[in-house]
Amino acid sequence: MRRTTDGRSRPGHELEPISPATDGFQAPLGEGTADDSSRIVETGTTTVGVVGTNGVVLAADRRASLGGRFVTSKRARKIEPVADRTALTFSGNVGEAQTFVRQLRSERRLYELRGEGGASVETIATVAGDLIQQGPYRALELVLAGVDDEPSLYQIGRGGGVMRADYAASGSGMQLAYGNLEDAYEPDLPVSALREAAAVAVHSASERDTASGDGTTLATITEDGIDLETFDTPNAAVAATTEEVA
Repeated sequence: MRRTTDGRSRPGHELEPISPATDGFQAPLGEGTADDSSRIVETGTTTVGVVGTNGVVLAADRRASLGGRFVTSKRARKIEPVADRTALTFSGNVGEAQTFVRQLRSERRLYELRGEGGASVETIATVAGDLIQQGPYRALELVLAGVDDEPSLYQIGRGGGVMRADYAASGSGMQLAYGNLEDAYEPDLPVSALREAAAVAVHSASERDTASGDGTTLATITEDGIDLETFDTPNAAVAATTEEVA
């Protein structure tokens, strides 16, 4: 699995190590303990995903709050790998998200152990929708994306509905994010343009949505794997991705 884009370091920018998702249990969600997560009622959140010709990009802010009224964490990670080339974003209750991600990884691993081969992105999205519909995860909204035969992205609602899309947003800042995505999206965008569009969408939402902010996490998924990066501010993410396009 690919871990860095170019090895460069920028102020306010960190390339995160990615724990292998194939073991089903190793990648941590955020940086708190179990006791911490019980106090973090929900992430108001802005999360987005955009699909292009050679990959897909997910982005999310880093703020966790109590109903948008009190900031409980400025370093929450709302993007989690669930396979070598599949990841998801979440908005909703953090404790539920932690349990959900572990269960989804386990279900994917069981699928592979039964000799059915590697689970496709569509299969993982379908299982995720079933878990939300049947389990105690009604406070979660997901954007799940990955690359197998081609890049793909799925929006999974609180009722467990699964819809394939070219771009998607979730969370309290989704309306602001959608405005930017509608304007920026075009079919067949290269990965560099996807990264810029996703970063700008999160930045725009963070400017007006009080439950979003405190930086950006950006996941770039291609046939080579997942690059997971964090930026201390939404502005830093926009500056870095705009520089790549230029």
